[in-house]
Amino acid sequence: MSPAQQRISRRIGAIAESATLAVDAKAKSLKAQGRPVIGFGAGEPDFPTPQHIVDAAAEALQDPRNFRYSPAAGLPELREAIARVTARDSGWEFDPSQVLVTNGGKQAVYQAFQTVVDDGDDVLLPAPYWTTYPEAIRLAGGNPVEVFAGAGNDYKVTPEQLEEACTPATKALLFCSPSNPTGSVYTPEETRAVGEWAAAKGIFVISDEIYQHLLYDGVQSVSLAQAVPALHEHLILLNGVAKTYAMTGWRVGWLVGPPDVVKAATNLQSHLSSNVNNVAQRAALAALTGPSERVAQMREAFDRRRNRMVEGLNAIDGVNCPVPTGAFYAYPDVTGLLGREIAGTTPTTSAELAELILEKAEVAVVPGEAFGPSGYLRLSYALGDDDLAEGLSRLQDLLGGAR
Repeated sequence: MSPAQQRISRRIGAIAESATLAVDAKAKSLKAQGRPVIGFGAGEPDFPTPQHIVDAAAEALQDPRNFRYSPAAGLPELREAIARVTARDSGWEFDPSQVLVTNGGKQAVYQAFQTVVDDGDDVLLPAPYWTTYPEAIRLAGGNPVEVFAGAGNDYKVTPEQLEEACTPATKALLFCSPSNPTGSVYTPEETRAVGEWAAAKGIFVISDEIYQHLLYDGVQSVSLAQAVPALHEHLILLNGVAKTYAMTGWRVGWLVGPPDVVKAATNLQSHLSSNVNNVAQRAALAALTGPSERVAQMREAFDRRRNRMVEGLNAIDGVNCPVPTGAFYAYPDVTGLLGREIAGTTPTTSAELAELILEKAEVAVVPGEAFGPSGYLRLSYALGDDDLAEGLSRLQDLLGGAR
């Protein structure tokens, strides 16, 4: 290797660490050291995977078929179930051959961008955004173009904003509703307007629907697939079992799209990872086809925690937390806390504020810099009720607010 050569490729060396996983890892490390850290960082349900799903996996372990390679695109039974569920929940009826089962939703994100984005293509990225999106776009050679909507707009972008950001190089739009990190949900009318704008432009829309079953306050959400059928030839849906069924560690997601896109993405996966773990696929099949009572119970718990979270955050002077109506995140605007002396320190960015909160209150939150502009924090309420109450109490003690 010559002195001019780098040990790590520029492409991989430029990837930013996942901020959410980094915060979660730091919180767990501090806990291991004996510090009583409360973690609001990771978007991971605290519930066990429903028992019928675990039982299906245990049964799959007794079947030698699952010890062998299976089709790279996924088990035929699972792809058929995904097609049925997508038709039911997202209003798009298609052939199971248009499904690719991936190693979690994150791999579906990566492969979607790799499949449709070329070097120099622009991808419109509504902000705040999930921290992996821009990195996946860059890995595909694309340019993430942030389109920001603040708390005053409930963190939702408009077609007018998208039009202003659009260029001749625009190839795709990322759409996520319910949103990670904000918990915002586009109304059916707002979704339709965005979809019609994209259809008129002839660009791809990569729509992440992994939180589609986590809705509150009677809010109605509609998939782009149902809202704008004319978009189907340029629409890629991403989903998975992680959030709805408390299966984050099982790593089963999927990608649905036009036949040529799915064929190309499957070809990529055949070289990248081949098939997803067969036992996990059998578990995912049980999740999609089995009883849903536990799913409803988990959603009710998230709803209760959501109300407590928003109430507790808005009791802090200088914090403005819109009420999230989906997913399991709160995304308060904390610009009112910046520049204020707190525990002998004056944070000027949300990253500095998050560090201060972790050190002084032993509460782990993710700063807005991970998702777009500074001045915000993301807190997941997918944790136990007692930890949530204790964490909010510590935040109020440190930052000032009603108890």
